[in-house]
Amino acid sequence: MPTDTRHGTKLVAIGGGTGLSTVLAGLKRLVGTHDQGGLWLESLSAIVTVSDDGGSSGRLRDELQILPPGDIRNCMVALSEDSTLLSRLFRYRFRGNGHLGGHSFGNLFLAALTEVTGDFVEAVRLSSEVLASKGRIYPATINDVRLVAELEDGTEVFGETRITAAGKPIRRLRLEPEHCLPLPEALAAIRTADIITVGPGSLYTSLLPNLLVARVAECIGESRAVKIYIGNLMTQPGETDGYTARQHIATVKQYAPEIVFDYIVVNDRLISDEQTARYAAEGAHQIGVTDHQIEKAFGAEAQVRRADLLDEGEKVRHSPEKLARVITACYEQAAGAHPAVVAQHF
Repeated sequence: MPTDTRHGTKLVAIGGGTGLSTVLAGLKRLVGTHDQGGLWLESLSAIVTVSDDGGSSGRLRDELQILPPGDIRNCMVALSEDSTLLSRLFRYRFRGNGHLGGHSFGNLFLAALTEVTGDFVEAVRLSSEVLASKGRIYPATINDVRLVAELEDGTEVFGETRITAAGKPIRRLRLEPEHCLPLPEALAAIRTADIITVGPGSLYTSLLPNLLVARVAECIGESRAVKIYIGNLMTQPGETDGYTARQHIATVKQYAPEIVFDYIVVNDRLISDEQTARYAAEGAHQIGVTDHQIEKAFGAEAQVRRADLLDEGEKVRHSPEKLARVITACYEQAAGAHPAVVAQHF
């Protein structure tokens, strides 16, 4: 359970895609800030899905037989100092239609360092040091895993990009190979964590792949950390069409019944009419704001916290700062401290 918040707190964030990097970008400012009072992070760790098979990551995965670097690169950049030239360099994507076209420099750097060291995990650690990242990043598994989905019509689809492109309801998701080994360091981070967050992120292609790795969900369930589920803002076309916020959580519980969340965090601010129309044209719809079935379904085991989590801008995104506020406020409440002390960090 929570420790005295005058001492450093250990936080593990689990996910993938832009959702995980957004969480990390907000939390990194709490790393080592104990001189400011209130909650501060002694360690910040990310456990990242490695099932991506599209874009630059997919090309490098097929050509070099390495784990897909894209989500891990995004996390490294999120944890680095935003103003550094190296951070900008890692985000740079080559233009054109040649062999380099579409590749991210950060992905190529990770691929090259993996070749030099012979170890993808070591390459991630060294790259994080180069970027002066304020945290540790662990792939959920070092096995070459692929996502396999059994659709409602009985057909099987192999690979993350094909699953999304299929655009049909998913009956069952699994990894291939099904028994893939977790990274010991990732399990160790979970065991010693004070806070564990799951989400936001693509339900079937960012969140569940982590929980399907052997022993990960079990280890989270056994942990005494405060466990926080962060809900998505929108449905994802081709993956969660028609899903409510409650269905997102219920699906996580279906695949990882060992995990009992202490808090479920849901956005309560409506997006603009312009955003609603633009996303609807792409088949995406806002969730959570009017879904009060969450409290009915999960209120007995978890506290549902609704807050304005939206970032400003044309795209519908979580705000890193608002996510950090609500995560730390949940922990402060669980620890018995007054959540107002969190505000001074922002």
